[in-house]
Amino acid sequence: MELHDVWFVLIAVLWIGYFFLEGFDFGVGVLTKLLARDRTEKRVLINTIGPVWDGNEVWLLTAGGATFAAFPEWYATLFSGFYLPLLIILVCLIIRGVAFEYRAKRPEENWQRNWEQAIFWTSLIPAFLWGVAFGNIVRGVKIDREMEYVGNFWDLLNPYALLGGLVTLTLFTFHGAVFASLKTLGDIRTRARTLALRLGLVTAVLALVFLIWTQVDKGDGWSLLAMVIAAVSLVGAIGAIRIGREGWSFALSGVAIAAAVAMLFLALFPNVMPSSLDPAWSLTVTNASSSPYTLKIMTWCAAIATPLVLLYQSWTYWVFRKRIGTQNIAQAH
Repeated sequence: MELHDVWFVLIAVLWIGYFFLEGFDFGVGVLTKLLARDRTEKRVLINTIGPVWDGNEVWLLTAGGATFAAFPEWYATLFSGFYLPLLIILVCLIIRGVAFEYRAKRPEENWQRNWEQAIFWTSLIPAFLWGVAFGNIVRGVKIDREMEYVGNFWDLLNPYALLGGLVTLTLFTFHGAVFASLKTLGDIRTRARTLALRLGLVTAVLALVFLIWTQVDKGDGWSLLAMVIAAVSLVGAIGAIRIGREGWSFALSGVAIAAAVAMLFLALFPNVMPSSLDPAWSLTVTNASSSPYTLKIMTWCAAIATPLVLLYQSWTYWVFRKRIGTQNIAQAH
């Protein structure tokens, strides 16, 4: 296996990690409006992800940086062609981070309510747009012989990509509901389980249609295997939450996300960004990659830094592993 193939796999792993972790993060943000009945319950939900949300975004920064260094042509075409949706995602992530930090800085009800609205919308919009973006990457976009995107914003809003957006939105919200049931106590935990079951059924239908569409259009034997794992894991997650096994449900929903993302990358390989105008103009792991020397240096750096990142992030989750409920929320003065 060549180094550019290795880095394609590593970038896929980084996106799997990001969607697994930030997926429940976005889901909990959406649930602040769908699940929480009052401000105290919203504080419970926000506190479940409070210690970890910023660490989860490290995976996105690393995936973007790795793409820039390992596949500069892919990075340039992707960020120029998808400029507007990626800009919207970036603005949402900035506002979302500010909302987490500033919501409790002042006691006024309007102040806190506005930041809570910001958390909801800046969780929902990126959860949808990431699916749209990856749907277009796998489907193929208008790339000319100069490796430049020549389409427009409306070309990105095609049925396949929009379905991908709905899948990521519902899947992340389901993942977040399972996480909320795993991390909370009392009535909110019970309602989170009920909501997760309902969301899971909707997610399963949308995901199955999207994955079958992907397999028929772009898939091979390996992507078919990943699709089966994703489908079985998602059904297992729904069954586990139905009988109250929140830990198993969360693990299985994570496997479903990982397998679904893996399927997209398997369907994509050896392309990194197919051209819908002419397959010969597609960006591949070969023509979009950096020099072998650059990839070699990156591999050594990743081998040293990655275990350290995994260790400190695992420690964070261990420290903040306990459940919380409304009884743990101090009353505002």
